[in-house]
Amino acid sequence: MTHLIDSIEFASLLCSRLCHDLLSPVGALNNGLELMADETDPDMRQRCLDLLADSARTSANKLKFFRLAFGSAGGFGDAVPPHEAKVAIEGMFASGRVKLGWMVEEQMLAKLAVKVLLNLALIAGDALVRGGQLDIGAEKRPGVTEIVVRGEGPKVILDPELRAALAGTLPAGGLASRTAAAWMVRALVMEAGGEIVLSPPGDSVLLFGAAIPDRAE
Repeated sequence: MTHLIDSIEFASLLCSRLCHDLLSPVGALNNGLELMADETDPDMRQRCLDLLADSARTSANKLKFFRLAFGSAGGFGDAVPPHEAKVAIEGMFASGRVKLGWMVEEQMLAKLAVKVLLNLALIAGDALVRGGQLDIGAEKRPGVTEIVVRGEGPKVILDPELRAALAGTLPAGGLASRTAAAWMVRALVMEAGGEIVLSPPGDSVLLFGAAIPDRAE
């Protein structure tokens, strides 16, 4: 029963995180529709249409990313083409603030590997508070899939609680909506018999690494 309650609580925290991320673009859609209803000036109506289009695109990009990063990615079977992950990440950082370097040559990756890759990429990208370069690599080696995410920019800040969640040092009761995804990534990798490594605090470059044994795939 405790495990069930914990699972429900975690699901609630993760849902809160996703709703928070979607609130801004969905709210902008609503605002745009309200403006359209009262506006008669052609130029202003065009601006409203531009706002609606941008908000709809942002909402769709986030939903595509969340489907792969947090959902079951139905329709892909046991493995996912890495290109789908690349498109999802590009959509999340479509503003151009973060430049993506993609170094994945595999034709297919297990769903777990894709889920880990996407979440680490999102955490690293968000840590580039003034933008920068986000490099992502993944490679299958005998018995293991290795993932590396590297973030570099003018200002790199990884929330200490996110770091703790990834490192497995988050104190009891410290799990919250903003740390739920990081906690989930570590839990999935550890359950698979793998490991996650992080660069030390204070480094000018943020590095995440994950190794996932094949038996988990």
